[in-house]
Amino acid sequence: MKLGDGVEQSIHCVSMLAGLSDGGVLSAAALAEFHGVSVSYLLKHLQALSGAGILDTVPGPKGGYRLARKPEAISLLDIVLAAEGPAPAFRCAEIRQRGPSPLPGRYFAKPCGINAAMLAAERAYRAELAKTSIADVLTDLRQTDTDGGINARGCAFLAIHERKTKS
Repeated sequence: MKLGDGVEQSIHCVSMLAGLSDGGVLSAAALAEFHGVSVSYLLKHLQALSGAGILDTVPGPKGGYRLARKPEAISLLDIVLAAEGPAPAFRCAEIRQRGPSPLPGRYFAKPCGINAAMLAAERAYRAELAKTSIADVLTDLRQTDTDGGINARGCAFLAIHERKTKS
């Protein structure tokens, strides 16, 4: 299964926004700069995250993005579904019923076994993503950032680029 670049960008942006102070926001341009990605492509995903209720959008020249929910209440599945949509990764087109010498419908009364197996795998994948919150991701980062370099980089960037607004 291949997820689009927007999934990675979305997860990283949500993780970074979890570090904002109360009333703080980051612009799309700042988020794109920090992650070295295209602002226009990132905006599409930030809008999807806002539409899904994961991010709040604060309009205006001092506006930007912030989390709409606590990190504990945002799962990786929430982010993946916002970025990629709810459709399953595998879509059965029932090609077993095509081609030469087609068989009558009675041979296809049961669902396609390939489709069933793929959907079972998708359910397991989604269940695993649903169990992992942004808070979990950040806890893991703190445990693996042994010298604090990753955290220091993020904090230094936020100190420069975070915009203060009313909550």
